[in-house]
Amino acid sequence: MPAADDAPVILGNEPGSFARGVLADRHPALIQQVRDAFPCAPAQHRALDALLRSVTDGVIEPLAPDAHDRAQWEIWGRDSAGGSWFGRSWFDVPFLWSESYFYRVLLDAMGYFTEGPWRGVDPFAPFKDAELRGTAVDDELGALDGLAGRSADEQALALAHASLWGNRADLGFRIASGTAPTDSGDSGTDPRLVADDGPLLWSLLPVGAAGTVHLIADNAGRELIPDLVLLDHLLHTERASHAVLHVKPYPYYVSDATMTDVIESLRRLGAASGYAAEIGKRLWSAMAAGRLAVRAHGFFRAPLPYSAMPDDLRRDLAGATVTILKGDLNYRRLVGDRYWAPTSSFAGRTAYFPGPVAALRTLKSDVIVGLDARTLDGLEASGKAWRTSGTHALVQARR
Repeated sequence: MPAADDAPVILGNEPGSFARGVLADRHPALIQQVRDAFPCAPAQHRALDALLRSVTDGVIEPLAPDAHDRAQWEIWGRDSAGGSWFGRSWFDVPFLWSESYFYRVLLDAMGYFTEGPWRGVDPFAPFKDAELRGTAVDDELGALDGLAGRSADEQALALAHASLWGNRADLGFRIASGTAPTDSGDSGTDPRLVADDGPLLWSLLPVGAAGTVHLIADNAGRELIPDLVLLDHLLHTERASHAVLHVKPYPYYVSDATMTDVIESLRRLGAASGYAAEIGKRLWSAMAAGRLAVRAHGFFRAPLPYSAMPDDLRRDLAGATVTILKGDLNYRRLVGDRYWAPTSSFAGRTAYFPGPVAALRTLKSDVIVGLDARTLDGLEASGKAWRTSGTHALVQARR
């Protein structure tokens, strides 16, 4: 990552900031929602109570001595001077780290890593399942019938927009906002795009290309299905010969996709009617043939920017024709979770990345780069919370 001394790291201690709202409001609300969604045992209630006290009035506590990843989190929890973030307020350490660690401790409270009946139970599964089985997904799958007769280029644009705007279905975002934004149109120039490198992205994926596309997923459900449909289109139209979908190794950030979510989404597609069912069958076959692979590298749950990715992941992504990163968290990790000047270069911030890269992101946090001055002036003059409301989006890419 290029030198970053000029851009402050985002913390959660600024009154009225988005980061503070997540730590002070969203996380306590999520603890209660998880508690309400499961028939928790007394030990789980006590652990959830302890986490609630910690995030509201206490300090960050280390994992239990016998936790399988305690040593790793102790390394991740060191500041640049060698001190520890444990023992400090959740609001006074880097937001990316504190937000990530909250989900790790929440899983611990529910017994996700402990031997016993709760081991491996996704605490966010009820929320994911409700969305995946909802009528909104029925409508979106039915809308795919309208694509079947359109040109490959029209389909590509529509599916890319569906993948982009599907990010607004993020369950964690809705916990804070209380609503789900309306769906976007699927073609033409979208005035809500603050940056649009779509032409560059498609130039990296010409028809007949024999390369491999990597897509680093964000959310399950209403976002993961459009991501899968987009990968199917790239394979079916021979813009890619192979595709790799990267998901989280365990539940994370409420709705982040895991392998279980991929399976459920593929089943949802396969059980649909019309063109959606056809796409589901193609994806199922692509996995059997090895043209579509799913991977879950441990780094995807690390509280670190992608500039710190390990060598094996770097080598994997270096072989991609292009790596597409979905969603807000991936964007924060891609460019660095800092208060960058919005007009600073996206290409400069991602120069370290091992190969061509693109970001499809609905804006739901303060981080932003790559805007032109005129666009920025117009957004700032609007007086609206355009950075965090989920009403704007971007497509950014570099070769």
